[in-house]
Amino acid sequence: MASVGIDTVRKAYGGLEVIHGVTAEIGDGEFVVLVGPSGCGKSTLLRMIAGLEEISGGTISIGERVVNDVPPKQRNIAMVFQNYALYPHMTVAQNMGFSLKLGGVEKAEIKRKVEEAAAILTLGNLLDRYPSQLSGGQRQRVAMGRAIVRNPEVFLFDEPLSNLDAKLRVHMRAEIKELHQRLRTTTVYVTHDQVEAMTMADRIVVMRDGVIEQVGTPLDLYDHPQNSFVAGFIGSPAMNFVPGRIEDGRFVGTGGISCPAPVATGEDVLCGVRPTRLVLAEDGAKAIVKVIEPTGEETQIIARMGDIDLTVLSTQRLALRPGEEIGLRIAEDSAHFFEKVSGKRI
Repeated sequence: MASVGIDTVRKAYGGLEVIHGVTAEIGDGEFVVLVGPSGCGKSTLLRMIAGLEEISGGTISIGERVVNDVPPKQRNIAMVFQNYALYPHMTVAQNMGFSLKLGGVEKAEIKRKVEEAAAILTLGNLLDRYPSQLSGGQRQRVAMGRAIVRNPEVFLFDEPLSNLDAKLRVHMRAEIKELHQRLRTTTVYVTHDQVEAMTMADRIVVMRDGVIEQVGTPLDLYDHPQNSFVAGFIGSPAMNFVPGRIEDGRFVGTGGISCPAPVATGEDVLCGVRPTRLVLAEDGAKAIVKVIEPTGEETQIIARMGDIDLTVLSTQRLALRPGEEIGLRIAEDSAHFFEKVSGKRI
């Protein structure tokens, strides 16, 4: 195992710079998730760690070794790809042991390591099958097994669950997390799915447009977002943003919804409120129900207040219909405030 150091790393394609001086430290044995919208640079950064993309500036180190000019096969990393990248003409056992075979490892040792990895991933009864005979989840476990047999210092995952259905994604999420808890290998995991990031990571790196917006534990980012982008990206359903103004220590926003504010007066702001912290109240600011989405334990309401839509998540069984008027208030001490122009947290 080893730490990963990323120091003022840049990446440019000709005159177009897509990674802008990114710096991050990933501790030995840590599970870090790079998350952000499509095109933010997270996969490019992962590929630079792997050595599949050259860096245009800065340094990347694995352990004590700077690896800027080290070929991928000499970095002692293992990468799991989105599309599994299995050889269709090889069995599961052959796929898992292929990199060891290329490295000149003896057949008996390859067999031992493959069987050991197969036991960890419950693939023992599938070793003689071909990829075409496997489900998506089984193929993903084979790809993980191929990484495990190499006993790398660092695991790299590039959106490994995006091709799976929703139920299988949840199952594989737990399997990958359990695998990390067992092996404690340093892991860098890329996804655009913030729920994956929240449930799996020791720490999350939130990226946008080739820069890091915030780094922290899942609950740090959820409870204390540094700006409106992180606040809106982390959390599902997403945070509501209500424009308004602070006067005399109180925020008053669209539709008259209000709550206490952290600064005294004279600020045009965005007030961020989680859907679970918008409370139905007869004396609240008025909104018109647009959509009702019952999910069993919770009911999601999309309501129009002034010129914005708000999402409310309630555990009540609500007999509401589109077009009805409801009252909403912000639960005490639950609002987040951001500068209207810069988006910085107040």
